[in-house]
Amino acid sequence: MANGREEMGILKYETGGSSPKHHKNQRDPTSMENATAMLGPKRLIKKHEFVRIIIQCLHSLGYKNSASCLESESGISHKSPESKLLEMQVLNANWEDSIGILNGIEDLTDETRASALFLVLQQCLLECLSRGDDSSALAILRKRVSPLKVGREKVHNLAAGMLSLKEMGMGKIDDSSICELRRKSLVELEKLLPPPITLPEGRLEHLVETAITAQMDSCIYHNSFREISLYEDHYCGRDQIPTQTVQILTEHKHEVWFVQFSHNGEYLASSSRDCAAIIWKVLENGVLILRHMLQSHQNPVSFVAWSPDDTMLLTCGNGEVLKLWDVETGTCKHTFGDHGFIVSSCAWFPDSKRIVCGSSDPEKGIYMWDCDGNEIKAWKGMRMPKVLDLAVTPDGENLISIFSEKEIRILNVGTNAEHVISEDYSITSLSVSRDSKFLIVNLNSEEIHMWDVAGKWEKPLKYTGHKQNKYVIRSCFGGFHCTFIASGSENSLVYIWNRGNSTPLEVLSGHLMTVNCVSWNPRRHQMLASASDDHTIRIWGPSQPRNITTT
Repeated sequence: MANGREEMGILKYETGGSSPKHHKNQRDPTSMENATAMLGPKRLIKKHEFVRIIIQCLHSLGYKNSASCLESESGISHKSPESKLLEMQVLNANWEDSIGILNGIEDLTDETRASALFLVLQQCLLECLSRGDDSSALAILRKRVSPLKVGREKVHNLAAGMLSLKEMGMGKIDDSSICELRRKSLVELEKLLPPPITLPEGRLEHLVETAITAQMDSCIYHNSFREISLYEDHYCGRDQIPTQTVQILTEHKHEVWFVQFSHNGEYLASSSRDCAAIIWKVLENGVLILRHMLQSHQNPVSFVAWSPDDTMLLTCGNGEVLKLWDVETGTCKHTFGDHGFIVSSCAWFPDSKRIVCGSSDPEKGIYMWDCDGNEIKAWKGMRMPKVLDLAVTPDGENLISIFSEKEIRILNVGTNAEHVISEDYSITSLSVSRDSKFLIVNLNSEEIHMWDVAGKWEKPLKYTGHKQNKYVIRSCFGGFHCTFIASGSENSLVYIWNRGNSTPLEVLSGHLMTVNCVSWNPRRHQMLASASDDHTIRIWGPSQPRNITTT
């Protein structure tokens, strides 16, 4: 070019050229005391780093005068010399000096340096276009941007953006907008550059939240939404979880095999060997009352499943058909299959419009229906193993089945991708966490195993202490963020574990015979229900003065 801009006179520093070095260990201009002083009982906190992130926090909270006073009094700035110098050069459009500073910072990875240079060159190119200097913009793109190892797609997108701006006649940008764009580029640069050159955004808040989270995670009884104070260390007592019987439900006339709270926590459904299912209403004061007795089954009812919107309930049994009930009226809306169709378990998809059921008869397999009984899909045939239990993850992405007693099959409904987890002992039941990430299975080896649904774990987390050899025992997740696991037991006790510990946190006594199933209220985190062969359902709550209600 005649004016020499082709040689990039506007950018004196080559992207790989030399320039004055800005060492990573270059210290802020503070006193020796600040640079070496340590804080805290264990002397683990560097004073100058601590003050620096406090100043950053004051700025982010809008206390700029306070931040300035602290900087002046301490002699510590929350911005490093390199960061200050880079900010000055970018805001003044001294692009050659900006590039020199970035090239002079030691210990930057090649990827980080290239990405930072790209941001500076992108801003420079945009300003060239804005003032009509197309030839310089093109030269920057060809000679400075293209050689950077930032990915061809990034470079192509920048070139396409240039053409688009020119075609639409939008190249010209007013001065105020230019200044705003420079500040945005600085923000992006600060996110790229590592400490101590720049501080990660919200560093003090992050450290405090990390400390709070660590205290919560180490608190074995943590089970509430209550706010945590910074004024004292966090601790929960055993009164945060259900450990005491607060009500006994006695309406069933035979062994109670299954209980499950509704998703909104306002109802409890139970099923029994007496061929009936019951819908219980949870009142505001936590007391349960009978809402509907569901009595059209001819055989024992061993399983119930709430629709995600809690307006419908499915009931089934090993020798029974599948029935759909209206929760509001207690009437049967539909019967699926016939008495030759043995349904062992059932589940809902999140839309409350599709259901799946599994059969212990291999020829029947797994069916998917809509609520009117229209078959949507079926997995069946002679090669299909019998289905002992199944569940759909709450996000609707995976159908999880227990096949042939020892196999957990996880099918991605959208992609049909499948993976299998094999256990060494027979599985009696399955439960999935509310966040769809984990599942637990009860084994007749007297262990509960927790697996990740994604299939990344090579080994499960194991929970022991309960008794289970010959009966179907069901467990569940529960509490705040599904922090706990609860299970029934053949020795008439209820067991509660914190997920982080394999031994029981609490063992609850009260039932007189085998406890078949438990369910933790998903909204009232201190309410647990247990179903037993002693014909009763026990509702458990936090420890308090004894006042047990029998219904």
